Amino acid sequence: MGSFDLSGALRRIRRTADLSQRELAAACGVSASALAKAEARRRGLPVDVLERAAAVAGLRLALLDAAGTEVAGMADGTVRDRAGRHFPAHLDTRHGDDDWWHGPERYSRRPPTYTFDRDRAYRDAGRRAAGIPADHQLPLPGDGLEARAAARRQEAWQRQQAEWERRRRAGELGDLPEFTCSCPTGCSIGPETGPVTRASIDEEHVPDCACRCDLG
Repeated sequence: MGSFDLSGALRRIRRTADLSQRELAAACGVSASALAKAEARRRGLPVDVLERAAAVAGLRLALLDAAGTEVAGMADGTVRDRAGRHFPAHLDTRHGDDDWWHGPERYSRRPPTYTFDRDRAYRDAGRRAAGIPADHQLPLPGDGLEARAAARRQEAWQRQQAEWERRRRAGELGDLPEFTCSCPTGCSIGPETGPVTRASIDEEHVPDCACRCDLG
């Protein structure tokens, strides 16, 4: 790919907008001499000025790859650190509770909601396995540390129940006595959403219930 021709671009902008150097300079908020020097290849021009100049002619600036295809800039709404700053653009973001790396003291520090891998070798290994992400991840509902912990507990419980059912069907548990729920009137039918825990099960039963089975 050839180098960017600033002089040619400015002349194209003036021809498209039908403006003199002085008129385009006034529209962009710069001096006529600054624009003239840039067009004569004697100095550069700040990109924000060039962007304003292109807009005057109904044009816009863009990034192109080697094939001439336009490449979008990185999204502004991706995850950020605790101070509200973008993460390093060349690194890949992930959830903070996924292999939290904050040195020996990491167990005494609360992990952040989002983080990144500082070790490029570790990052590159992940890229070889899963590909290079096009951008940093977008924040999604359920990304909070508590919500993710609850989801992991729920998934573990479901795996445990699935394994128990598999073993029961395979006859690995032997003859089990048939269970009959003896909950008295007043016990609820159980929550339809949310993690299943001992506390959530207890909340479904009246205080004098001796059964306390999982109604959900």
